[in-house]
Amino acid sequence: MATGGPRDRLLQLERIERDIASSIQSAGLALQELSKEKPIPKQVESHTTLFLKTLQEVETGLTSQIQYLTQVSTGQPHEGSCYSAQKDLQMAYHRLEHVKSRLAELDKIRLEHLRQQGQMIRSYSLPEVQPHSQ
Repeated sequence: MATGGPRDRLLQLERIERDIASSIQSAGLALQELSKEKPIPKQVESHTTLFLKTLQEVETGLTSQIQYLTQVSTGQPHEGSCYSAQKDLQMAYHRLEHVKSRLAELDKIRLEHLRQQGQMIRSYSLPEVQPHSQ
């Protein structure tokens, strides 16, 4: 199973979902045949074989998906993932806002101190930084 982009991953998951439905259907047909008064052994065997084969494909597909998710969730950069970069950007904006609020608090304290001393007050303002659209 090739590792592709998000669209490929979704298509693979859809295929796994169809395989799950198919395996349930095969199991149901095998049980239905077994519930008959005179089951046909070849039919039961055919449905059971198809069930087991499809179940193996589901297991292989899910294992591949889980391995992919394990790689993505470690935070290690890898092909096709931008999560780490997005998280870094988000944290940088958070730190920027925190620094701006602290500087505003310090400026407020400075102005209050100057007022108490009756000195001429000079105010500074920080330029507004707009976060990029994601």
